[in-house]
Amino acid sequence: MTSSLIPERPILVSPSLAATIGLEEATMLSVLDELTRPLQPVDSQGFRWFELNDQTLYVALPFWNQHDINRISQNLRAKGILLLQSAPFVQSQQLIFAFNEPQANVQPEAGSNPQAPVHQPQHQPQSNNGFQPPIQSQPQHHPSRQPRPSVAVGATAIAPNWQPDAEMLARIAQHNIPEHFIREQLPEFVTFWRESGEAHRSWGAKFHQHVLHQWRQRETFTTQKDSEVAMTRDWRPSPDAMDVLTRHAAIHPQFIEDAIPEFILYWAERGERSRTWNTKFIQHIRRQWARYTSALEHDSEPRRIPENWQPGSDVYDILRMANIDVSFAQQLLPEFLIFWRDSNQVYASWNTKFLQHVKFHWAKRHSLSSSTVNAPQGRNHEGQQATTQPSRTRDRSIAEDLNDRSWAF
Repeated sequence: MTSSLIPERPILVSPSLAATIGLEEATMLSVLDELTRPLQPVDSQGFRWFELNDQTLYVALPFWNQHDINRISQNLRAKGILLLQSAPFVQSQQLIFAFNEPQANVQPEAGSNPQAPVHQPQHQPQSNNGFQPPIQSQPQHHPSRQPRPSVAVGATAIAPNWQPDAEMLARIAQHNIPEHFIREQLPEFVTFWRESGEAHRSWGAKFHQHVLHQWRQRETFTTQKDSEVAMTRDWRPSPDAMDVLTRHAAIHPQFIEDAIPEFILYWAERGERSRTWNTKFIQHIRRQWARYTSALEHDSEPRRIPENWQPGSDVYDILRMANIDVSFAQQLLPEFLIFWRDSNQVYASWNTKFLQHVKFHWAKRHSLSSSTVNAPQGRNHEGQQATTQPSRTRDRSIAEDLNDRSWAF
């Protein structure tokens, strides 16, 4: 593969690291290392913390959805490779993390200056599981980026009976979020952060962010459900759907029309609702058409020859391999069609019948040519030597001509 075929910069993954912690985990770790190189970290508790939003991660990891990013980041945390300060990605839509690599020159006190450049120590200590986190290059200064305040200042663990205060409830209600929905999110929020054991300065702000994210997810789901409709008896595929099937997929319009009643009956009896009936119909017709055409190709049921029948391409391929002139076969086709249409007989394979017909007449033609050139001698009914001449129409009786059907073989 040439480099011109690769549209973007590839992700480099260490094979030995992938064998140790898993391919997905090694891939995410490599991407996080790359994304954090130009960022200014926040020095806190002996670690360097970084923050990446959802858009940055989706661009860097387009092959994963939010559930994948959440699952793999949690796996890295469970393996002791990453330290996570943010809520699960599916809730917070961000990653606030540090590589589990204590920095000797990072002060845990709040007085450390996160804007000051930090030099990488010569020796990189390993974590308890023996994993060597990626080495960070010297961070660059970004005045527009505001570093996250140190988690060490006034941070506390969440209480088992924690409740948002009235002011926070009022702020959340400004987003037109019902109070009963806010209360429903509280047990899960407290349980998660109790189990995580992490400390934060403002649990109210955390809860605000959590509820807002959950409410937006619910609104999205509700909007999608509202746009779903049930299958009706008078449903018809849209013109765009018909265009896709007839023009792009080359499916016969009558085949599509015949399939509509069956499609309606099936989904009406199931009672399901959907926003994508046209998409479902296109998929259904494509599958049915594939089965139909496949069945025709292998159909063994005898049929009368169609009026516009043409031999398949395989027939001409076989004739070429037998050194039979294709143009000769094509000259025989009109007479072949007229005879078998008039005879009203049925056969399972007209290709085979036509192939036999062409071979017979090709052999007959060459036999006649050979007899004319060589003029083989025979004996007449009196035992005298006679020259065998090819059979001509004027040499045969009318009855012989009428009964001669050798050409149809």
